[in-house]
Amino acid sequence: MISKKFIAIFALLLLPSLALATNGYFSHGVGMKSKAMGGAGLALAQDAMAGGNNPAGFAFIERRVDLGVDWFRPDRGSAITGNAFGVDGDYDANDTASFFMPEFGIAWPMSDVMSLGLSVYGNGGMNTSYTTPIGLFGTTNAGVNLSQLFIAPTFAFEFMPGNAIGVTFNYAWQSFEATGLQNFAAASMDGDNLTDNDASTSTGFGFRVGYMGQLSEALSLGAAYQGKTNMSEFDEYAGLFAEAGDFDIPSSYAAGFAYNAGAATVAFDWAHINYSEVASIANPMSKMFEGQPLGGDEGPGFGWEDMDVFKLGLIVPATETLDLRAGFNHGAQPIPAGETLFNILAPGVVESHYTFGGTWTTPKGCELTFGVMYAPEVTVEGENSIPPGNPPGMGGGEADLHMSQMTIGLSYAKPF
Repeated sequence: MISKKFIAIFALLLLPSLALATNGYFSHGVGMKSKAMGGAGLALAQDAMAGGNNPAGFAFIERRVDLGVDWFRPDRGSAITGNAFGVDGDYDANDTASFFMPEFGIAWPMSDVMSLGLSVYGNGGMNTSYTTPIGLFGTTNAGVNLSQLFIAPTFAFEFMPGNAIGVTFNYAWQSFEATGLQNFAAASMDGDNLTDNDASTSTGFGFRVGYMGQLSEALSLGAAYQGKTNMSEFDEYAGLFAEAGDFDIPSSYAAGFAYNAGAATVAFDWAHINYSEVASIANPMSKMFEGQPLGGDEGPGFGWEDMDVFKLGLIVPATETLDLRAGFNHGAQPIPAGETLFNILAPGVVESHYTFGGTWTTPKGCELTFGVMYAPEVTVEGENSIPPGNPPGMGGGEADLHMSQMTIGLSYAKPF
């Protein structure tokens, strides 16, 4: 079995590289097979990444190891117009252009009805690295880097033929860094822990539960719920995030089905992400101009709204050893037009994702899976997004955001 030392080393290598920003700041899928299908797969037991999709899936997965990596290339930036303080211009947030996102999983059946599993993956993240300072924000190049890693041991139980439940215990590990926000010091309750303090880390524990059931030979159902994960505070950014640096991971729930028509399998999932549960994500920036300081219990945040995400995937057996995959993922982006100013740092505005991939099974039963994702550019134009006037106003005008992205990934699976 894979050693604890290997898992720890892999986790340490994984965390600094993450920079996701797809369904808000959550990944559009977990595991290369699911990613190639638009993130769908709640009702399909596909690989050892089930701990991040539907924990019950481990009950139907043979003993195997999965190891993969995605190359992620986002294109993000912003524009300020009509500002009285002379900071109008287009701002390029691509100083760091490419990211690599590994994933690892192992499935270990213990009996005919009980299975253990482990999935290690990036749950989400956000990166902006502006090539110049943003005059409204500060004197150094602005940007943020948020990474979230999940280490997810799982137990699954097939309580009756074709029907299983599973529970995953998530160990969550976050890293965050912000730069170029010196001008907000007067609006912070802790100006020393606001910006340019290098990376700060945070940890916490949570859970995910799931059900997967075969209703007929062709139709299966799946559902999963992940509870809110309470994280320790980012102490070095206690003057930025609401509640003294608190940045919990919101709860989410999802349901889906898969239908095998013989010539193809169609999978559909719906997911809901409760960004409104986390003050540092959901509180509007207007709180700053109502006298609430950055870092305070009612401090300003990014103003994100909850998201509903729809995922459609397709598997077509091309040959006895090759399955082709395709998918579509859509969710209305979570940033209101009035909240674009602070989200210059976190422009997670892409909505539609088009995916394609395939799995080749070797003569020895190993699998090679590739996946490609492209999310076309979305622009969110600000509406009354920059407060007018002198401090506490910021000179008025509008902040516009844009982002597009693509990923190319490859994974290898070996039965044992």
